[in-house]
Amino acid sequence: MIRRALLTLGSILWSALTAHAGEPLPSWNDGTSRKAIIAFVEKVTDEKGGSFVPPSERIAVFDNDGTLWPENPVPFQISFSIDELKRRLPDHPEWKSDKDIQAALSGDLTPLLLDHYKGLFHIIFVAGSGMTTGEFDKNVHRWFATAIHPRFNRTYDRLSYQPMLEVLSYLRANGFKTYIVSGGGFDFMRVFSERLYGIVPEQVIGSHTDVVYELKESGPVLVKTMNRPFVDDGAGKPEAIHQFIGRRPIAAFGNSDGDKAMLEYTTIGNPRPSFGLLVHHSDADREYAYDAEPRSSGKLVAALADAPDRGWVVVDMRKDWRSIFSK
Repeated sequence: MIRRALLTLGSILWSALTAHAGEPLPSWNDGTSRKAIIAFVEKVTDEKGGSFVPPSERIAVFDNDGTLWPENPVPFQISFSIDELKRRLPDHPEWKSDKDIQAALSGDLTPLLLDHYKGLFHIIFVAGSGMTTGEFDKNVHRWFATAIHPRFNRTYDRLSYQPMLEVLSYLRANGFKTYIVSGGGFDFMRVFSERLYGIVPEQVIGSHTDVVYELKESGPVLVKTMNRPFVDDGAGKPEAIHQFIGRRPIAAFGNSDGDKAMLEYTTIGNPRPSFGLLVHHSDADREYAYDAEPRSSGKLVAALADAPDRGWVVVDMRKDWRSIFSK
């Protein structure tokens, strides 16, 4: 009886010590995906091993929509942009002749998906132009405080993927610098990136247009324009990484064909050990299931086909993740 009690107490103490030690990636099932992430991190941080990478070169880049949070039924910035267009429509009668805006307001996004989502990016840029960066920030903050996701009945900023938050924290705890490199507007993402992901605004790269400096009576401002739009998708991602980071990443995380070039740039011919990962949306019950036919953006065909030959890890959301969202 005493021996059994001692064994039970020992088991409890061991469980407590294990929990205190903090096993990495607790929201991941112990499958090949979790093991691959941990093995890569251990390999590049082992100073005695032949694959050691100094902290200054431990750069990890993450797509946002579909990788760190959902992009269905449409990317969250599209929902924000449509709400902004509706709110500002009375002050912009010229928008009545803009076919992309009218399609967005009617809820028909099909024409906006053509020509590599040209229409979607157009409404993003229109909804955020003609105002100062400070005014835009306030609009985004207001939207996050009130807008509710139509399926999950939560504000959008409560829909981060818990397993990916753990990857971000795990990498930073091991000397990595984490960046967002995403098709969303960087002004939009910089409003929440530090609070949601622990990624400071200066480490957020995204689509954007020019801003213009003005000195007003109230002080200096930057005004958002529609000039020189840059779309941070496809080949634009490695181009932007070079321009804004200046170092080649050793780890890249995405979920769609729009991330394929970023994973290629990270893993093909990299003189350092490298790692690529794709989140495959396979869980219709807890989130969504799609690859070849997404509801809007997020098509995953070419990158998925390349993954075995490139050695990229493909995360099966249904099998690999114990939970989807943070509490």
